[in-house]
Amino acid sequence: MIRLKNEQQLDGIRRASRILSAVLDEVIQRVEPGVSGHDLDRYAYERITELGARPSFLGYMNFPASLCVSVDRAVIHGIPDKTKLRAGQVVGIDCGVVIDGYYSDSAVTVPVGAVSAEIRKLLQVTEESLYLGIAEAKVGNRIHDVSRAVYRRTKSEGYGVVRPYCGHGVGLEIHEDPQVPNYVGKGPNPRLKPGMVIAIEPMINLGGDDVRVLDDDWTVVTSDGSISAHFEHTVAILEDRTEILTLRPGDSHGVRSEAV
Repeated sequence: MIRLKNEQQLDGIRRASRILSAVLDEVIQRVEPGVSGHDLDRYAYERITELGARPSFLGYMNFPASLCVSVDRAVIHGIPDKTKLRAGQVVGIDCGVVIDGYYSDSAVTVPVGAVSAEIRKLLQVTEESLYLGIAEAKVGNRIHDVSRAVYRRTKSEGYGVVRPYCGHGVGLEIHEDPQVPNYVGKGPNPRLKPGMVIAIEPMINLGGDDVRVLDDDWTVVTSDGSISAHFEHTVAILEDRTEILTLRPGDSHGVRSEAV
């Protein structure tokens, strides 16, 4: 069941999103060679709680951390550890925040120091596909319009598009209907209506589409060992516009609520 949010609920989700975008921006600035996923996770936990919220991933289905930290071949759901990041790697950082029962969700993939031109292009195209998908997330369109925009941009470069995992509704729970895949399949294709809040999140591989889950039962990696990129925003679909709730400070891609 798709839950349409009223204005009071939207304001609560905006508040959660402002906290998330501020914290994620601070975490990104701390990514450098020698820093560990554990360091980033500890910082995020401290900042989220200082701002009066909770990290929604921590304890969710027994997940042991506040951030998902996914390095290189890890697509999503990486468990942060004390391994130090090295120059030339990429790290996907996925974060969720809940405050007063309202949820937000966002992710970004960050280069660690200098990376190859091939990897820079993967990150650029994946982020572009996110905003192309968001541009289609408007009243009257359908979920597959979002999916098609992501898929066409990324497949035009020959990249792998992850199929078993996808975007989703969010706001009153950490995961809600509808699912928002990054390809056009035979699944549900609901029309987008005012009050819908969805997390759009392309997960794109430098190699093939296929992924598998490691023995920790969380970390999803590319089957061929190729580098993966993951970008995500929580967006609210309104009658007259689509509001990107989790834009980070200084990001000029769209409308964002006021600072924390």
